[in-house]
Amino acid sequence: MDAIDLGNALRALNLNPTLDLIGKMGGTQKRGEKKIKFDEFLPIYSQVKKEKEQGCYEDFLECLKLYDKNEDGTMLLAELQHSLTALGEKLDETELDNVFKDCMDPEDDDGNIPYAPFLKKMMDNMVVIDHVK
Repeated sequence: MDAIDLGNALRALNLNPTLDLIGKMGGTQKRGEKKIKFDEFLPIYSQVKKEKEQGCYEDFLECLKLYDKNEDGTMLLAELQHSLTALGEKLDETELDNVFKDCMDPEDDDGNIPYAPFLKKMMDNMVVIDHVK
């Protein structure tokens, strides 16, 4: 497979590697730079599976609960937008729009969104964000 697809292949196998980890494991940002053979992929898969920094639904849910001011399962859409565009592996506006289009329920009159269904849809669908420009 092309090394640009390494992250997608690992995510298809229910792993959640960071972009940094994908790069360390041999992923590239341009198609055609490198190929990964199946016998090379297996040790990569094993190594990524052992990583502790992947996070799971429960970990991400606990993080989003920090923004739940009313403790009612909602948070301000603006705070989620800020978190996704300013923290960690930042999304640009186009990526953010695509994620919201695929996974977001409508916000209420106060600008809040239910964060658990958003996170569940995002994790279940394993939304692939193309960070390669």
